Amino acid sequence: MDITRKELGVGAILVFCTLMSVMSSVNGVSDPSEVNALSTMFNDFNQDPRLTGWTQNNGDPCGAAWFGISCSPDNFIISIKLPSLGLNGKMQGWVLQNLNYLQVVDVSNNNITGEMPQQLPSNITELYLNNNQFTGSLPQLDQLPSVLVIDLSNNKLTGNINPQIFTALVKLTSLDLSFNQLQGSLPDTVKNMVALQTMNLQNNQLSGQLPASLSQLTKLQTFNVENNQFTGNLPAGFSPQTYKYGGNQLNGVQSPPGTPANPSPKTPSTPSGGGSSISSWFTNTRIIAVAAAGAALVLVIFSIFLFFCVIKKKPKRTRDDHESNPGNSKTWFIPEKDQQVIKKREFEPAAPEKGIIEEPQEDVKASSQVKTLKAPPSFKNVTVQAGAATKTSTSKVNRSNIALTPFSVADLQAATNSFSQENLIGEGSMGRVYRAEFANGQVLVVKKIDSMNASMVENEDDFLSVVQGLARLQHTNAAELVGYCVEHDQRLLVYEYISRGTLYELLHYSGDNTKGLTWNVRIKIALGSARALEYLHEVCAPPVVHRNFKSANILLDDELNPHVSDCGLAALAPSGSEREVSAQMLGSFGYSAPEYAMSGTYTVKSDVYSFGVVMLELLTGRKPLDSTRPRSEQSLVRWATPQLHDIDALARMVDPTLKGKYPAKSLSRLADIVALCVQPEPEFRPPMSEVVQSLVRLMQRASLSKRRSDSEAGLDYVIEPSEGSI
Repeated sequence: MDITRKELGVGAILVFCTLMSVMSSVNGVSDPSEVNALSTMFNDFNQDPRLTGWTQNNGDPCGAAWFGISCSPDNFIISIKLPSLGLNGKMQGWVLQNLNYLQVVDVSNNNITGEMPQQLPSNITELYLNNNQFTGSLPQLDQLPSVLVIDLSNNKLTGNINPQIFTALVKLTSLDLSFNQLQGSLPDTVKNMVALQTMNLQNNQLSGQLPASLSQLTKLQTFNVENNQFTGNLPAGFSPQTYKYGGNQLNGVQSPPGTPANPSPKTPSTPSGGGSSISSWFTNTRIIAVAAAGAALVLVIFSIFLFFCVIKKKPKRTRDDHESNPGNSKTWFIPEKDQQVIKKREFEPAAPEKGIIEEPQEDVKASSQVKTLKAPPSFKNVTVQAGAATKTSTSKVNRSNIALTPFSVADLQAATNSFSQENLIGEGSMGRVYRAEFANGQVLVVKKIDSMNASMVENEDDFLSVVQGLARLQHTNAAELVGYCVEHDQRLLVYEYISRGTLYELLHYSGDNTKGLTWNVRIKIALGSARALEYLHEVCAPPVVHRNFKSANILLDDELNPHVSDCGLAALAPSGSEREVSAQMLGSFGYSAPEYAMSGTYTVKSDVYSFGVVMLELLTGRKPLDSTRPRSEQSLVRWATPQLHDIDALARMVDPTLKGKYPAKSLSRLADIVALCVQPEPEFRPPMSEVVQSLVRLMQRASLSKRRSDSEAGLDYVIEPSEGSI
């Protein structure tokens, strides 16, 4: 004990001296013009007290950690993320234009009024002004050649769509102008948005014919023009995977009524921390202190803090003892507190529009991989503890309120050749998965739910209640549910078809095909998967726990973009006191968090642990559990964790198929993120929003040091192959 106290004392003094040295050597590091711009914005937001750290005069956004502000290593402001704070006031375009390096703007789900900012910084890649009270016309979007995602939905925008605004949006992947008051026709210049994957224009006053040039948008997956005034014919050859046209007068289709025209009510959630990031745990980029007075007091406080950290962190070295093969938890939604465990299972569907929020959180939108995020309705309490689930009765579900295609058993049998073995492409904990090819050439995936493994399918209304919730889970990095079937006691879910198979197959069974999994692509897969989990955890209300996150549930398309499958399917999991584990669940053991094995509880932090295991797979190329390896190396987490902070050992554990082609600094930073995710104690794991932010920053360092065009598998932030680039 005496030795420990001495170590604590010496450590406290050394770190305190370092802290004082940094405090004395660092003054304002932010660019004065950017400081002035943010100070003006602070005044425009009525000096809202929720903007902690912000000041009216002077200040240092990059050095003093202003809430919601992220900076580059060169101390230029690159993102403003202030979603769901209830901010009032206005936002002026000229203020934003003074932030020349700004890439991400997110002020969604606030009460900002006044005219929509017209002129924006040309480097913006993500723009989220949705769910406010902006008026006026659409901004000059043609000034944003690098933009990837634009969401201006749920405002009060009016006027026609200027054809010019679409001419430069060649990188745009998601456009949402829904729930405004836009008029006129949809310009033919939409053809310039060649990378577009999602276009939402519903609930406006647009009219005229849909332009024939829509058929040139070959990557478009979702197209929604419900509740407008379009007429004429559908464009020839235009066939996105999801096409919603109800509430118009289009020829050649039987136009059903659209969804209700009222936008989803805004339900601000607790902000997730603004500009905080786990990367600050491991770097000394900005070790800044604001108050230098009271050196003795600082020493005392820091000594107490150090003592607490040492006591808490010592058990983390025994993560080996906690790695285990857990049983089968039952969960879908959990309460707002991450760690809260509810003992009673209740599942009551809300009304179709009640409780829906449109609440893109920070960094959920920070890439081309994001489309419009619409959270599912608020479902009441659901168990997150195994063996405590009991069903409750539900009212009869109106199928017209389920925004999915109802399939007949006959159609699915024809498309799968009567669910033949030749069309069987997988088998999961909920049942078998089949490839389905329809007469029109469309290929989808049918998941045939096994009633033995999914208690919620026995009653039709129970199943439809779950389907209704699943239909509202919409994210580019989540496999999209497009239909369902409940005929003849069958329970089937129909998903989009993802061409390249699973990440697990590509990593462990593909041989030479792993050559496509370069370092850049692996980071892209990790980031996209992280965004899917962030959407489930921090956009959906209540949060959705995946519960079965693993590389076999990460599907890859032709461009190796990740699509997380089985999102929300935990609601179908078996309930009861027994903890039966099917053969299909054995593959999940290596991904399960320690608390699952010890108590059967599963929270969003358990998903974070599973994500950390997947990142270890990407890093090492190894399976989570591999009985063919030496005993000490069979558990990936157990073998890898002690080496994550040893530079030499870390280099040796990298997947040999990379052949050394990775930046060493990037490797170290990625290892830091992984180390946090696989902490044995849930409270020390970061939320997924911080994981996303750290991965984005890892990419942005490369982007800021040497910008160049996309050159690898659609990766937006290219990581240079040399160490010096990151």
